[in-house]
Formats: sequence, C-alpha cells, structure tokens
Amino acid sequence: MKPLTGKVAVVAGATRGAGRAIAIALGQAGATVYATGRSVRGAPSDLARPETIEETAELVIEQGGQGIPVRVDHTEPEQVKALFERIGDEQAGRLDIVVNDVWGGEKLTEWGTPYWEGALDKALLMQRRAVHSHMITSYYAAPLLVKRGEGLIVEVTDGYDYRYRGNLPYSLAKVSVIHLAEALAAELRPKGVAALSVTPGFLRSEEMLDYFGVTEANWRDGAEKEPHFLQSETPFFLARGLAALAADPDLLSKSGKFYTSWGLSDDYGIVDVDGRRPHWGNYAAEQGL
Repeated sequence: MKPLTGKVAVVAGATRGAGRAIAIALGQAGATVYATGRSVRGAPSDLARPETIEETAELVIEQGGQGIPVRVDHTEPEQVKALFERIGDEQAGRLDIVVNDVWGGEKLTEWGTPYWEGALDKALLMQRRAVHSHMITSYYAAPLLVKRGEGLIVEVTDGYDYRYRGNLPYSLAKVSVIHLAEALAAELRPKGVAALSVTPGFLRSEEMLDYFGVTEANWRDGAEKEPHFLQSETPFFLARGLAALAADPDLLSKSGKFYTSWGLSDDYGIVDVDGRRPHWGNYAAEQGL
C-alpha cells in the first residue's frame, strides 16, 4: 500500500520547482493533493512563467495520485480561508499535510545591493510573499490539523541555519520561515501536530535551467557558467525525501527540526530521478562555501 493513502495534503506554491515536485511525490505516495498557486491557464502571475497549477495537478494524476488545482493568492487571507473551508467541506474535515512553498521573490531580490540602497518596496513585498503568506496559510490550516490531533506543516526554505545569505531581504525571508517552523512546532506539539522546515541543495528548477540556458537533458552544460552546478539536484530529490518523512510513523519526534534534501537521502535512502545522490552539505564543506 502507498504510505500516504487516504491522506489529504495542500501544497501552497505548487506551480513549479520544489512545490510542483512535492505535490507529485505526495500524490505518488497516495495522498490527495490540493495544488495551489497564482498561475493558471490564461492568467499567469506577474512572474510571467509558463507553468500552471493545472499542469501540476495533471502531473499528479499522471503519476497515479489525485491532484486538485485551486487558484489561491496566499497573501490574501480571505482566499486562504476559503481554500481551507473548501477542503473541510470536500474532505469531511480531513487535512493531514500542509506544505508552505510560496516564494515569488525571483524578481525582487537585488543581489549585490546594500539593503539601504535597494528598493524598499521590493524588500517589503518579498516578506509579504515569502513569509506573511506562510503565516496566513498556517493560521487557517492549523485548526483543521488540531481538531484531528495529528498532521504536519512543512516550511520550504533555502538553507538550514541562520547565516546571512548574500542579500538582507532574501536572507530575512529564508531564515524567518525556519523559525516559523520551530515556533509552530512548539505550539502544535501538545496538540499532536508536527511542524518542520526543509531545504534543497543547489536546486535545478525550471527557472534555474532557463537561467543557465540548458534543459534537464543537457543540464551538465551549465557547469560552463557555474562549476557548482554539477552538484545540483532536481526538485524531486527533496520531494521524495519529504514524502518519506511525512510517512514516518515517528513523525512527531522530528517536529521543530530542519531537514536537508541530502540528509533525507541519507535517512531514507532517497535517490534523485536522474539516479544520483548529490550531497550538497559535504560538497559545500569541502569547498568552504
């Protein structure tokens, strides 16, 4: 039997990248997955990317899962509230897994610019999209989880510690959700609900492939632009690890902690879809990154 059969999951920010892969992996493991995001067919978000939540849901279905696309702007409380009211109605109050993967800061990060010289509106919007959206989603999701006395909230971020990440607004956003998971864990643990954060290594997302001018078929050519790219991983490396973690019978003991794609690979024997097991942690240590 698939380990997540009968479970109901929400992946907020499932349009592309890690969110899309996580939705597919949870569906493959048997979960019913609500794939949410702003980009739908005929109406992309301001990021102007071609991927849509309908495509994500279709990929979930193709892999044997049940995918349900729902357009939601997770910075809008009323839209998020309506999402969980719908899930409560359609799933008889059942909700098991919530993944906060909303980002939307691709065009807002001003690399190489000191905070005080950058655009304040971009810095604040990044926090709204990448932190406030996670808070809003967890706020409306938690009551369904608490009512059943079990479940999991996952914060997807970049990095597993509190170090500076090269740009103040970006760093603040990525570190904030790590603590959000810790704080949620402290308040939810007595209710039987777990919360934790996860990070990929060098993520070979759709946008990253475009940036390097390669496809998944010839991705290694990207090393001509950035040698570290040879240590990259597909979004499914993290996604498969997270699906295994969500199915762990000792899940509550893992609450409040942070997990890496390479660490989950070590713990659960996860292999990426290209057959590799990249270990960004070891590589970064060796390179002094």
